[in-house]
Amino acid sequence: MKIVIVDAYTLNPGDLSWDKLSQLGDTELFDRTSPEELVTRCKDADIVLTNKVAFGADILNQLPKLKLLCVTATGYNIIDIEAAGAKNISVCNVPDYGTDSVAQHTFALILELANRVGVHSRSVQMGEWVNSKDFSYALTPLIELKGKILGLVGFGSIGKRTAEIAKAFGMEVWYYTPNKKDTSLAQFKELEPLFAESDFISLHLPLKPENKEFVNRTLISKMKKNAFLINTSRGQLINEPDLAKALNSNQIAGAALDVLSVEPPTIDNPLLAAANCIFTPHNAWMSKEARERIMLITYHNIHSFLDGNVSNKVN
Repeated sequence: MKIVIVDAYTLNPGDLSWDKLSQLGDTELFDRTSPEELVTRCKDADIVLTNKVAFGADILNQLPKLKLLCVTATGYNIIDIEAAGAKNISVCNVPDYGTDSVAQHTFALILELANRVGVHSRSVQMGEWVNSKDFSYALTPLIELKGKILGLVGFGSIGKRTAEIAKAFGMEVWYYTPNKKDTSLAQFKELEPLFAESDFISLHLPLKPENKEFVNRTLISKMKKNAFLINTSRGQLINEPDLAKALNSNQIAGAALDVLSVEPPTIDNPLLAAANCIFTPHNAWMSKEARERIMLITYHNIHSFLDGNVSNKVN
């Protein structure tokens, strides 16, 4: 079997080993692959690994030898699943590898919105404390999380882990999913009341055609003026011009985003220049521990395929 990894650097920038996976076949690694290079590099592959490189029907139709497409992530919206199925290409993913890492990152963003540690650290480094007339100062309002409402949209493993962390901070936790769950971690709320009454709103759901840009002007307008929006899921869940307009008009207090609709973003993305918006470059999932789990689960996915089964098959 020939195995091709099209964006190896994303998963392993050099701190992990490919040795175990390479034992499963003739393995070729590419740190990065452009759309123009994709067919040429994958045309002889039986198995392809991708993290963020998209495989649409036009690409899949040009890969006659492909039998298994491994997404080294949980979300698989980069794959045309219907086209893969039509060509008898199995698609597998890696569920639940990053629950703790993404929940931790979500709270890193929440804490940054509440305490603005980065802003104050830069202020000290610029000499503003040295030159201050006061022992202490704050450049932004500092927010205590205890008693605040955290509204979670989506309540899978990451949402639940985030709820557990929020409880440790003394927050009240609400959640919304289309189907109410039996849980003592959080209280169910319909979507509009959750947006209207939460102090922090965090998105934890996969991207689907029916929820694309569901966080739009209508829903944002229901948020409190002192509320914050956090997204560590998929950028396409948010209508970015609508959010930018709300931020620039102080309609809401701020946002913290690990994901954008196009990644890397284009320079004209309206959120990059929006007021009170902080970013991380889609790295909530990237702890070394989480990436080690991806490598191990992907190895087992391929191993099971070679044994005549497909673990974590999504099509």
